[in-house]
Amino acid sequence: MNVPYRQIRAAYTDTTITVYQAYDPAIAEPAVAARRFVPPFKRERMTWIKPSFLWMMYRCGWATKPGQTRVLAVDITRAGFAWALEHSCLSHPEPGTDAAEWRQRLRASPVRVQWDPERTPRHHALPYRSIQVGLSGAAVTRYLDEWITGITDVTGMVHDVHRALRAGRDVTDLLPRKRPYPLPTELARTVGATPDAPRPAEEGV
Repeated sequence: MNVPYRQIRAAYTDTTITVYQAYDPAIAEPAVAARRFVPPFKRERMTWIKPSFLWMMYRCGWATKPGQTRVLAVDITRAGFAWALEHSCLSHPEPGTDAAEWRQRLRASPVRVQWDPERTPRHHALPYRSIQVGLSGAAVTRYLDEWITGITDVTGMVHDVHRALRAGRDVTDLLPRKRPYPLPTELARTVGATPDAPRPAEEGV
């Protein structure tokens, strides 16, 4: 499969996109009950949302790492996701970018975007990248109060897939379905997506 080097792949509908987060039960359980994040979730902290289920599994160790034992699938509006991308800045400057301009945009932006190697179910790095979106300030407020349409605890499914993986089974059909997420040209440029471009040699894996 020829996957563009930087491409958003996600589960989505006409109006929503699913992102993943992992938390301690003390945060996850009230969030699921309320269908929104409530205390002890802290609005003041940056929160990272990940459309890639497998990258979330890499980050939380299939829900085994301390503080990340509950995995949540969070449905947010596509309009909200677009707002986040429109108001984002890459965590690291692109080659050829004016450093001073990048630093100024980084300070002013409530959203950070970074691209990390996508992972296989066994956490091996793949030669293409998946997006992570970090929300702070006004972006967190919008995320909590406007964008979220549903929160589902998928930890049981995570454990089922992990057990199948450890048993040596092919888990492809057990994973959430994802497909390339459409981005307008200007938005793709803002986040550094490369829908048709070859992998940049200078970036590595």
